[in-house]
Amino acid sequence: MTNEKEIDFGGFQANGFAMLFLNLLLTAGGIGLCFTPVFWLGIILIVLTFFLWGGFIMLEPNEAMVMLFFGKYRGTFRKTGYFWVNPFLSCKKLSMRARNLNADPIKVNDKVGNPVLIGLVLVWKLKDAYKAMFEIDSQTMAANATGTSIGNSVASRMNAFENFVKVQSDAALRQVAGLYAYDDTDSRDHELTLRSGGDEINEQLVQKLNERLAMAGMEVVEARINYLAYAPEIAAVMLRRQQATAIISAREKIVEGAVSMVKMALDKLSAEEVCELDEEKKAAMVSNLLVVLCADEAAQPVVNTGTLNH
Repeated sequence: MTNEKEIDFGGFQANGFAMLFLNLLLTAGGIGLCFTPVFWLGIILIVLTFFLWGGFIMLEPNEAMVMLFFGKYRGTFRKTGYFWVNPFLSCKKLSMRARNLNADPIKVNDKVGNPVLIGLVLVWKLKDAYKAMFEIDSQTMAANATGTSIGNSVASRMNAFENFVKVQSDAALRQVAGLYAYDDTDSRDHELTLRSGGDEINEQLVQKLNERLAMAGMEVVEARINYLAYAPEIAAVMLRRQQATAIISAREKIVEGAVSMVKMALDKLSAEEVCELDEEKKAAMVSNLLVVLCADEAAQPVVNTGTLNH
């Protein structure tokens, strides 16, 4: 029967220090008996001590050990400290601590098809030791990475998990980036974008990553985009587009303010009866004021020595 979920190890376990003291006594006793007529009993005791030495295990906080008995899963050992278990058990240690992954930027196409470079940094950790060990081929991946058999090498095994997370993070990042445009294509459009999405984009990234990594017993604690730029082949063109958009937006504000100021000037002249202006004079005054207010350079004053009726 195949186990489908992680269980706690329920086999025999003893205090490691007590077993260590017992094993030392047996070793000393076996050596002493070797010089007596019952030397064969001493040899048996010494052989027994070699057997007992193989059952000692030690775990630090946030570490776990997957216990196998001749290939059969017997549970996950999570107690911190020094213990003795059945020496015939195969123990595979895993780190349950949080780890960082700073993925290199990759080139993807955004929602409108523009190529962009996007990178992410994430914090992940193992959540289910059974799935991590037996739902993905972590041991083969680690052996291929090192070129040797990994045995109980925790570092090689965790590096294999990290490679798995890296591949899945690339896939999730491509999926999320393809749902949004890099930036607003229309200054009046308030659609969510990669550049302005912030926490909402990061939350979707965490969700997609957890969906992909759940099968491997891994959990993403936090993920966020840490690099975002247009691809080099379109970066210059998109920069000019952004500059043009900014200039147009600024011009709109300038014109809006200028029209408001012209209207205020005409209303104040009329209300305080400073002078009487016909429609032609009003049009000339509006034109001159708009030129002065909207021009990039300072206006050159012209002194009118005539009269309004001239």
